[in-house]
Formats: sequence, C-alpha cells, structure tokens
Amino acid sequence: MRINHKQRAFLGNKKLVVMSIVSTLLLSGLCAGASRAAGEPAITATSFTRSFSVMVSLKSIAAMGKGKIGVILPDTVSSARYTEFDAPYLKEAFTRAGLSSSDFTIQNAQGSDSTQLTDAQGDISAGASVLVVDPLDSGVGAQIESYAKSHGVKVIDYDRLTLGGSRGYYVSFNNVKVGTLLGQGLVSCVAAWHVAKPQVIVMRGAPTDNNATLSYNGYNAVLSPLFKAGKWVDLSNPAGTSTPTVAETEFQQAFTAHKTANAALIPDDENGAPIIRYLQKQGLKPDTFPMTGQDATLIGLQNIIAGYQCGTVYKPTYLEAQAAAALALYLRAGQTPPTALANGTTEDTTEHVAVPSVLLTPEWVTPSTMQTTVIADNFVTAKALCAGKYAADCSKYGIH
Repeated sequence: MRINHKQRAFLGNKKLVVMSIVSTLLLSGLCAGASRAAGEPAITATSFTRSFSVMVSLKSIAAMGKGKIGVILPDTVSSARYTEFDAPYLKEAFTRAGLSSSDFTIQNAQGSDSTQLTDAQGDISAGASVLVVDPLDSGVGAQIESYAKSHGVKVIDYDRLTLGGSRGYYVSFNNVKVGTLLGQGLVSCVAAWHVAKPQVIVMRGAPTDNNATLSYNGYNAVLSPLFKAGKWVDLSNPAGTSTPTVAETEFQQAFTAHKTANAALIPDDENGAPIIRYLQKQGLKPDTFPMTGQDATLIGLQNIIAGYQCGTVYKPTYLEAQAAAALALYLRAGQTPPTALANGTTEDTTEHVAVPSVLLTPEWVTPSTMQTTVIADNFVTAKALCAGKYAADCSKYGIH
C-alpha cells in the first residue's frame, strides 16, 4: 500500500503528538520522583501518634527551611494545658524533626493582649519566618497577622481561629464535634443517672472565643430538639466566660433563680470545678446532677470518677502540637502542605473565607475509658489521679 504526502504528514503530526504526551508523562514522573527523592513524606491529618515518630520523617523538610518558628500560647488561666502539654509537646515535635533550640521559640502571653502582640513582633525581629499563634482573642490575633503579613511572615492559627485574620492555615480539634460530644454526653448521663424531667442550665465559653462558639453550635444542635419537644427544660443561658471564677458566679445566679435545676451543660473542666464545689456545699450527692466538661484536667477526671461530672472531651494535645509543627515546617521550607494534612476548612465568619484547616478528632472520656485514653497517653498519671480519697474510685473502675 502506497502512502501519499498528505498521509505521511498526518502520520508525522500524530507521532509528534504521541511523543509529546509520552514526554510529558515521563517528566511528571521524574518530577514526582524528584520530590520523593528529596524525602518528602506522605503526611496526613491522621499520621500523628503518641510516639512522635512521624516528625522524624520531616527532617528533610526541616533541613530545607529558612528562618525561625515562633510559637505564642495565650495564657495559663483558661486551661493548664498550655504549660503542661502544648509547650513541651511542641518542643518535642520540632526537636524530633531536626530543629535546634535556636530555630524556634515557645512563649506564653500570660493572658495579656499587649504581651502577645509584643511577643509576635519580637519573634519577627529575631528572624521568624513562621508564627504559630493561639490568639487570646480575634482582636489581637488580627493585629498580629496584619503585622506579620506586612513583614512577609506566614501565620498558623493554633487551636483558636482568628476571626477577621489573614492567617494561611488553622490547626485545631473539630470544635463542632467537641460540642456534639458534650451534648451527647449529657444525654447519656441523664439516662444513666435516672434524672427525670431534666431541668438544664446551659453554660458556654467566652463569646470572644470562636472555639466556644463552634462548640456551642455543636451541643445546641443536640439539646435544642429536646427543649423544643418539651422533653427537657431550658432554664437559663448565662452569657459565657473562660474565667472559672466568673463561671461560678454566672452559675450561682442561674441556680439561685432556678432551684429546680438538676443538670448543667458546662463547656470545660476548669469552669466546672468551682461550680461542682459550690453544689457540694449545697449538699450535692454523687450521680445525681449531670454535668459535662472538656480538656481532661486532673480535677475534671477526679470529679468524673467521684460521680460529680459525667465525662470530659479529651483532645490529645500531642496530635495538635505535631500537626501545627508539621504545617510550620512546610511553610518555613516554602512548600505547600499536603492536601491530606490540611483535611478540612473552617469558616472565618468575619471575612467570609474558608480557611484551610487540620481538624483532629476529639474523644469523650468516662470512667470506663480513662485507662485506655488519658492514662495510656500519660496525659495524667494514675498516681496523681488516684491519690488520697480517689483511690477507691480508681479501684472501682480498674484504673491503675
């Protein structure tokens, strides 16, 4: 069969197209191989464990980075976690990834907006290329992020989202899920403690804390149908706070006005502790007045095994610290973090933008699950939990 010049031209063009496609595929493969050869690991939001082993795989990313990483935590009042867990876990995460102590700083603003802003400015002056900030509130958070942006510094919101901010990423536990667990935990406890006709005081965290708002949305979605159906009674909804002494005052006022109260949705252990002490002075007996909590504090866990609190939302801080450190290392190296790491989005309701987020999964902890969660993670020790009068409670629930 003879081929004319038009057919030869057509076949020649077709051959060039095929060769072009093959070359493109080969080039893509080589690029992907080069990325893998550079040591880039496949990190996801579920890669982190209590062993911190995944951080070792990020040494190649850490080696590519420039500048320091500045971490600024908010306070030591709203939760003891920041000193006891976040700071040491963040340090371990960075160190396991190969950073030296001169490559990062971890500070606590001690509840002061001005200190948090000054700390951020100081970190940037000292050569920080990435900031990890748990803002005291969105006001100071937005100031920090505006200042950082003007100096070419990238920011990660840690634990709390800055509304109206300009950060690139957000790392936290799924706070709506936190609220859902609180609501479901109260429902389960009301049934287990045989509370007839629940009369509920619904507390909440500080209105300026976006986490508190998201959590409220979660438990409100659980409780509202019960209130609307008339199965439960919504007695009071105090304004909300993150300060335990203020929370106690809010509760006392609500309880004084509504003596029929027999249950309370309390958003965290720190606020719950003084409320429980107050009710104990009123003659409260164990397993009679369901209350909730969050953060798995020592006093919260002891209140749980003693029968004064139903459970607590446990957020393994070592997961959050590693996720934030991993994000910071990618940004410090000028790389886009893997999409499987930033596994969700969170809406900045002020700017109406979806912020790429690492959203981790919280757990509801009760006496029967303490041994396999907080004790296994060494979040608290059995020795501390079971001290003194709590020894019998630990024995009852097999905590050792």
